[in-house]
Amino acid sequence: MIFPLIKVVKNGLLVELDYMHHQEQEVVRALLNVVIVEGKTYPQKQPLSPAEFSAYWLNKDAFVVRTSVQDATHKPKEILGAFYLKPNFLGRCNHICNAGFIVQPGLRGQGIGRFMGEAMLLIAANLGYEAVMFNLVFETNIPSIRLWQSLGFEIIGRIPRAAKLGNEQAVDALIMYRALG
Repeated sequence: MIFPLIKVVKNGLLVELDYMHHQEQEVVRALLNVVIVEGKTYPQKQPLSPAEFSAYWLNKDAFVVRTSVQDATHKPKEILGAFYLKPNFLGRCNHICNAGFIVQPGLRGQGIGRFMGEAMLLIAANLGYEAVMFNLVFETNIPSIRLWQSLGFEIIGRIPRAAKLGNEQAVDALIMYRALG
């Protein structure tokens, strides 16, 4: 694949998807920590330190969506969303990958998540993965469930009361799966 991938999202913004650069790590960590503190979609309870972020997010492939340099405003590039892609299992099962996604809170619903999801499926196939599996999609995360189902994912399992959200509400988590190729 040739990066960056370019797209115009719903709000008319020209964006690019590319591998995350080293200097973008702190911005992505800060965004992930905002999502963690929201307490609605990720299993972590506390913001991640740089070392914890590195171990969790940077142990294989990491990507960002940023404003494009070709954008007419000529503002500095801004990180709008990010995702990681890594094997879900070790050894004989490492052909099944896992991914995690985050989008700036004020930009959700603009197609950035869909752009990342569609790109992730292509990237995963190009990297030799044969399937994608999400281990913990909280049942209350309706936008994500709808997105993944629209991209061909199936719900293959349910973990009862898997997560206690920020308000201590216990919710089930869905296991979602899609074969590639």
